[in-house]
Amino acid sequence: MLALLPALVLFGIVMSITPGPNNVMLMASGVNFGFRRTLPHMSGVTIGFGVMAALVGLGLAGLFTAMPVLFVILKWVGAVYLLVLAIRIARSTTVGEVVAGRGPMTFFHAAAFQWVNPKAWIVVISACATYAVPGHYTASIMLVALVLGTVTFPCVSVWVLFGAGLRRALSDPYKLRLFNWSMAGLLLLSLIPVVLE
Repeated sequence: MLALLPALVLFGIVMSITPGPNNVMLMASGVNFGFRRTLPHMSGVTIGFGVMAALVGLGLAGLFTAMPVLFVILKWVGAVYLLVLAIRIARSTTVGEVVAGRGPMTFFHAAAFQWVNPKAWIVVISACATYAVPGHYTASIMLVALVLGTVTFPCVSVWVLFGAGLRRALSDPYKLRLFNWSMAGLLLLSLIPVVLE
């Protein structure tokens, strides 16, 4: 089981640091709210993702196999939620502005978002299918969840730090509007695999 650990860590890093809905939203939050105010969002992604990996690996995937309509419903709820988030990002007008619910994502919202994030589902199911060891299934699933949860925080931090680094450059409302529209567009592009599936 431990022989798979280096490959699992590498898989987790690659999956956590590559673009996806979480990282696009975190970079936009870094630009709009800074690193410190984005910490709850980052923590929610990290812990929510680890918990999701454990629960899916320990049996929730069986529920979706038995009742595929639940997964389809969850997939489309996630798509609608990503659309709403893209609109919120596109409508942000000034760095650090907090009006009418347009503040940084909370810990609980970020943790719950993992359940409707298409990339999170793909990563978790792939990791559980690839790195679970039949003779030590529960222990290996817990190791998968621990590794995914551990590598996620530093990987998403890179995106937030990059966004926070852009705050000064994007203090011009026109440039910020272009950035936010670009981030909203990238978030919408992340929906293509969901819609085409």
